[in-house]
Amino acid sequence: MSTNSNLFLSIGKPVKDEYGRVIGKVASFAMSPNGKFEAAFIEFNDGHFSKQPMEDLKFNGAEVTFISKLKAQASILTDQIPLIWRKDQALKDLAEKKKISPDIYQELHSSFDSILSQLKKDAQVLIDELALEIERCDEAIKSLSYAIVNLELEHEIGQVNEESYKSAFAMLQESLKRINAEKSENVQAKNKLSNILLGDALKPEPKIIMPAPPAPAAPSAATAPEKSELPEPPVVVYVKEVGKAGI
Repeated sequence: MSTNSNLFLSIGKPVKDEYGRVIGKVASFAMSPNGKFEAAFIEFNDGHFSKQPMEDLKFNGAEVTFISKLKAQASILTDQIPLIWRKDQALKDLAEKKKISPDIYQELHSSFDSILSQLKKDAQVLIDELALEIERCDEAIKSLSYAIVNLELEHEIGQVNEESYKSAFAMLQESLKRINAEKSENVQAKNKLSNILLGDALKPEPKIIMPAPPAPAAPSAATAPEKSELPEPPVVVYVKEVGKAGI
């Protein structure tokens, strides 16, 4: 990041996460000899200080936002793994078309394969970390839900007045909204990485074939029109009268 004196305005100002929660404040900056901002020292809410790279922070005047490392890493891996895979496939096509020598193909293929293997290992580690974050979000959602229920009970029996109830309810609902948004984004990032490792994201999209409209069903016995019940025609038997002598 280039030198920007306006960044000094953020010293002492709160640092928020991507969901608007205050997680600390800016204490100072680490500068290079030529005046470049290299990192920011953040005092987190639990009192400990941490040196954070500038790329992990977003500055908008005096407003400072801490970017989720898990989401940033997931986004990078989601782009890089398919890209390396496609390059390796293109390399294979060139070798089959005799456009590159077998030696060059083998060298580059080994390089791509090694990079891809490492990226997949990184992705699996990140998937596990995202799973833990999702569990943490679930626990927070459960706790907030219990807090809302208890607030409702105390308000119902008159232990909490209306003003306090409305203020606490709004606070709890806002916290629930933020944690749900965080969980949703973590689940989305985890699912994308999982699909890539399974190969779903690397395969061409299947063609969608629309099914032919179904043929009209033959009327069933229950819906078929009833036949008119007409009496059968009488059977007429003609008897020839003969005399006794003819017997």
